[in-house]
Amino acid sequence: MDQTDREKIEKIIRDRKKADEILLIKSKVYKSFLELEQKTFSDGNLKKRYKELIAIGISIVINCEPCLEWHIKEALRSGTSEEQVLESIEVGIEMGGGPATVSSRFALKVLEYYKQKSVR
Repeated sequence: MDQTDREKIEKIIRDRKKADEILLIKSKVYKSFLELEQKTFSDGNLKKRYKELIAIGISIVINCEPCLEWHIKEALRSGTSEEQVLESIEVGIEMGGGPATVSSRFALKVLEYYKQKSVR
């Protein structure tokens, strides 16, 4: 990972935080979305960590870099291992075919970014 990659990930984080500040004040729909997200990713029959791994695979397929940044961080915080994140990336590659390999490259950079930051 080079400095440009780090800056891209950090910009995604800054942009999300700034949008959150604005939308939490001004948007009832956004607040409802966050409530939906909290309920969706809470432990149920599937633990949060497994839901985050599913979200990583989906994020690869839809090529959502901000999604990858968020769900990889949340997966690591939920106790998943680097190997489990890698396997969910592999599932995304298989489900998305060739184009998903491009998203997987960014996912690997995010995983490296958070390993260096020791997020747990």
